[in-house]
Amino acid sequence: MQFARIGARHGIVGRRQLASWAVEHLRYRLRGTTDARTTEVLRVARELLTGVPARSVERMNPEVMAAILPRVYPQMLDEVYAHQDAGRATFIVSAAGNGVVEPLAAVLGMDGGIGTSYEIEDGTFTGRFDGPFVYGSGKVEAMETFAAEHGIDLAESFAYSDSVSDLPMLRAVGHPVVVNPDPPLAELAREEGWQTMRFEQLGRRLVALTVTLLATVAGFGASRIAARRQPPPRRFAIRR
Repeated sequence: MQFARIGARHGIVGRRQLASWAVEHLRYRLRGTTDARTTEVLRVARELLTGVPARSVERMNPEVMAAILPRVYPQMLDEVYAHQDAGRATFIVSAAGNGVVEPLAAVLGMDGGIGTSYEIEDGTFTGRFDGPFVYGSGKVEAMETFAAEHGIDLAESFAYSDSVSDLPMLRAVGHPVVVNPDPPLAELAREEGWQTMRFEQLGRRLVALTVTLLATVAGFGASRIAARRQPPPRRFAIRR
C-alpha cells in the first residue's frame, strides 16, 4: 500500500487503482487475504510496471522506505537481534520487490533480504518475473534455493508471519511463529500448537486503518495539486 500511494504521486498508479488497493488493504488488515485476491493485485501491478523505466521506480524507494520504517514493531526488532545474538542469520523474505526488501533488511541491521525480482530490458520493466514470485509456494522455492546455496538448515530455522498465505513458508521450517495473525492463521496456529506473538492491539489496528484511508485521500490530493502545478505546454511559432 505504501508503494501504491507513492506510485500515485509519481504518476505510475492511477487514483482509481489506488482507491481499489486501499479497500483491498483494509480487507487484508481486518480479515487477511486469499491467493485469488493476491494474484489479481499482482496482475494489475505487473501491467502498471510494464514499460516503466527502472530508474523511475528506484527513485521511489527512499520514499517507500520512509513510509515503511515507522510501521516496524520494536518487539520484532528485539526478536531479530536475539536471533543474531544466538548466532542465527536473519532475513526478510517477501513478495515485495528486491528494490525495497534488500535495502530495508540493511537498514534494520539484518543479514539480507529475499524479494521478488522483476525482469528489466533496455532499462524498463517488461512485466515479467526474473525468478519466482516470492509468495506462497514461490516463497518456499526462493528460501530453499537460498538455503542450499548458503548452507542453511531450514529444519532448524524459524519463520514469522501474520498471514495464512504464508502457510507454505511456515510449514517449510522447524520453528514456525505467527505474529498478530489474521483469523485463519490464528485458528490454525491453535490447532498446530505453534508459538503466537501478539502486540498489536485493536486500537493500533484501527489507527493503522485510519492512516491508510487518510494517506489514500492525501495521495488523491497530491495528484491533483501536482497536475495543477504542471506548467502550460510551450507554444512555438514557425515562420517561413
